[in-house]
Amino acid sequence: MGAGMKVAFLYPGQGTQRPGMLHDLPCHPAVAETLAEAERVLPGSSHQDDAEALRSPVSVQVALCVAGVAATRALAGEGATPDVVAGHSAGAFPAAVTSGALTFAEALVAVRRRGELMREAYPSGYGMAAVLGLSASQVRHAVDAVTTESDPAYVAVIDSDQQVVVAGAVRALERLAAAAAEAGARRVQRLDIAVPSHCPLLAGVADAMADHLAAVPRRRLTIPFLSDSTGRLLHDAGAVLDDLAHGVATTVRWRDVNALLGELGTTLFVQAPPGHVLARFARAAHPDARVLSLADTSVTDAAFLTRRVRQHDRVKGEGR
Repeated sequence: MGAGMKVAFLYPGQGTQRPGMLHDLPCHPAVAETLAEAERVLPGSSHQDDAEALRSPVSVQVALCVAGVAATRALAGEGATPDVVAGHSAGAFPAAVTSGALTFAEALVAVRRRGELMREAYPSGYGMAAVLGLSASQVRHAVDAVTTESDPAYVAVIDSDQQVVVAGAVRALERLAAAAAEAGARRVQRLDIAVPSHCPLLAGVADAMADHLAAVPRRRLTIPFLSDSTGRLLHDAGAVLDDLAHGVATTVRWRDVNALLGELGTTLFVQAPPGHVLARFARAAHPDARVLSLADTSVTDAAFLTRRVRQHDRVKGEGR
């Protein structure tokens, strides 16, 4: 089962953004070309990474898409491509570009629309919080204890055995902090996300995104896409587009993504900018694997290692 799936490219989502994230992308011709293309498709998008702009979910999701595609193209320019891709939340869109399901222009327009719909649906009073040190079942129990009809909350993201993210009304999240602490949580941290993503509250956004993506041509995938909502590989563009649409209202199961990547025999994980969070999860789940983040590894070094791993895998395959 693991043959041919040695290199995974990972794309982070909302909450990982930081001021200057686009200005700090690697100095590479492919990055410059990607920023220029983004500017043609969505004027102003190539430099909307200051603190003020990143207060909007629209700017955040566009910036994450630009960063992920720019980094991937820089690696491709050095001869390095993945065997499988996975994106966390909004990171699924640059992952879909890498897989061949979307063009970069289609992804930019889609994430802008996604951000606008999310902002319009919940302009204030809602958000997300990470609970560290409790299992998913313990967090569900705490969520049930703090949820009311007027202040709903949901388990939204299962990142690992000990990190679970809850989405919902701010008042419910405030009550959650105390309930989780009483249950033994190490920490409850509010995330820099102003909407209740990955729960039924965004069902209307998911339906609108399905309508938007219905116009996208169904192409043959060039790289398998790992769904963060099912933790399963998708080989069909229609399934990827459906996943992109409905993922906004569905629990992210990143723990399952990491588990499947291990089952597939992944030996190299490369996280696209910004940050290191997905690299950290991969390193914890797979201590024997090589894990790189382009936030602190040069494109040249990451490409060299990617090429070497894939070449080694091909040689082993030919020898069998």
